[in-house]
Amino acid sequence: MSRRLQTTEVQRLLADLERHSAALDSGGWVMLVDGKPLTVGSHSKDPDAAWGHARRGWAKGYKLHAVYDGGSIPTTWDITPLNEAEPEAAARLVLSIRTGGGYILGDKSYDSNPLHDAALAVGCQLVAERKRPDSGLGHRRHSPGRLRSIELLRQEFGQQLYAFRDQIERNFGWLTNHAGGLAPLPNWVRRIGRVRLWVQAKLIVHATYVYLTSTCLPLAIA
Repeated sequence: MSRRLQTTEVQRLLADLERHSAALDSGGWVMLVDGKPLTVGSHSKDPDAAWGHARRGWAKGYKLHAVYDGGSIPTTWDITPLNEAEPEAAARLVLSIRTGGGYILGDKSYDSNPLHDAALAVGCQLVAERKRPDSGLGHRRHSPGRLRSIELLRQEFGQQLYAFRDQIERNFGWLTNHAGGLAPLPNWVRRIGRVRLWVQAKLIVHATYVYLTSTCLPLAIA
């Protein structure tokens, strides 16, 4: 996390590496959205870290929000304090998608009318299970995308499509299960700017690792 990392030239290089890695295996009509907690110690004095929900209860730290479209590196991602709602972060990511069309799959925490509207705005259909499947819809306005998602999940096609959502768990699992992958935040990675730089570097290293250990080596050839 040297000063050189924060220079315009190095940050431009990292951004170019990330875009190049994403372009090598991106594409497809199914995208996946999810978040991964990045925790710090409960007594950390990091002013940017916040308390929020993690997989095993409450923790302090940050969260990686990511949208994958079939590649080994997210097509778009962001780092936020752990207390920011996943649908709000996901809506910003979805609106940054340049090529519309296809489906975005998320778990029930992404069942949000504003997020459904954001997906429709870029020409995508969000498919997410309902947070409260046994309740009615009430009398308030619902996004056409949310109503379409509910209808899709009642059909065989929608159920088969939604089963693919588990792939993002494998993406995160692979990202965190090799020596150069996304390990827990080191003690010296604090403040959101440093966390973002560290995660970006890990995503690039992971994408390189995937290509160099696969049977096809487009990154090495490039």
